[in-house]
Amino acid sequence: MTPPPAPLKPPVRGLLVSVVLNAVIPVLLYTLAKRQLGASEYAALVAAALFPAGLSIRDVFHSRSIDPVAVLSLLSVLASMLAAAVGGSPKLLLIRESFFTGAFGVTCLASLALARPMMFYFGRHFLAGRDAARVDWFNAGWENPIFRHRARLITIVWGVASLGEFLVRVVLVYTLPAAAVLVVSPIVLGGMLIGTIVWTFAYVRQARESR
Repeated sequence: MTPPPAPLKPPVRGLLVSVVLNAVIPVLLYTLAKRQLGASEYAALVAAALFPAGLSIRDVFHSRSIDPVAVLSLLSVLASMLAAAVGGSPKLLLIRESFFTGAFGVTCLASLALARPMMFYFGRHFLAGRDAARVDWFNAGWENPIFRHRARLITIVWGVASLGEFLVRVVLVYTLPAAAVLVVSPIVLGGMLIGTIVWTFAYVRQARESR
């Protein structure tokens, strides 16, 4: 890839705005539906999904891109909807927290069949934001076979790690007492996230140094 058009720093302000909007608005919609409209749990979750779903649709039609934060928010709500739909047995409630990581893992791996994998869009979003010049620079990198390989590898690692966390949670729930699951599960989830993030940064740094 050629050098970026400007010093390449993550667009922190834009990211913070995206995180706040996709964290706060769905919660407000959920709360409004539950408390003011008396909606059921499932209906309130549908209401919460409206904003990230609408934002994703708008981005696809207007800029031919996606906001990964909105996608994560939407996946989280959809995972909660799935958990609410399948019932409320004690074991399913213990697994519910990992429905999102499982859905994210499946989405990552499924995206490998698309023109560009999911983590390509995450990388572009966090490095280029909505700056047109930076977006063009990042998109141009896709012409490089090494760049494509790295984007796919990062997507595979995140997909396998996320799906693995979900599967480990299921095994723990069906083999350990509930009290033990409540203690061990956050350690497994935290370890997965920290390990994958550390690996990603190390891999990207090594890739830059090897150019």
